[in-house]
Amino acid sequence: MIATIETCCHSVEQVTALRSTVSAMSDFTPTTDELVELNSEFAANFSDHDLQVAPMRQMAVVACMDSRMDTFKLLGLENGEAHIIRNAGGIVSDDVIRSLCLSQRALGTREIVLVHHTDCGLAKVTDDGFKNQLEAELGIKPRWSVESFVDPYADVRQSMQRLLVTPFVDVTYMRGFVYDVTTGAINEVTLD
Repeated sequence: MIATIETCCHSVEQVTALRSTVSAMSDFTPTTDELVELNSEFAANFSDHDLQVAPMRQMAVVACMDSRMDTFKLLGLENGEAHIIRNAGGIVSDDVIRSLCLSQRALGTREIVLVHHTDCGLAKVTDDGFKNQLEAELGIKPRWSVESFVDPYADVRQSMQRLLVTPFVDVTYMRGFVYDVTTGAINEVTLD
């Protein structure tokens, strides 16, 4: 997407200058070096070398990227048991459908679990407001949809409906849930 924006709308120099301006306004300090060090410790004790690429539970989970959600832990999963597909809001986008299609057809998953959550960041923005803010700051609106929502239960239903109408994904074994970030419980959402 950025390459498209850079070639269609702005020169690489303009985009680089915009990014530098945004970075200069921040007191952020990157911590990737710390992650590299932590990975050294992880690799020294690595024991998952024998996991297969296909998930043992034949399951794919679509969840929000929220940092409060440890998707494996909240569902009681272990490495190698399920594909975890995450994005802002856990919405079913074209890319999620692409990932689920590959998960099912190339790697044998059969079950789909959708997990949205309470107090989601997407409930704190609006599509138009967010896009207008980007346009005011960067001079261009993104082509992608923000997909903000107010009710996570209604949004899980919408995600389920999107999967029901696509020919690319088998939804025979699909269920949806809302994770409560204050209690840790998941609450099932049905289409009826």
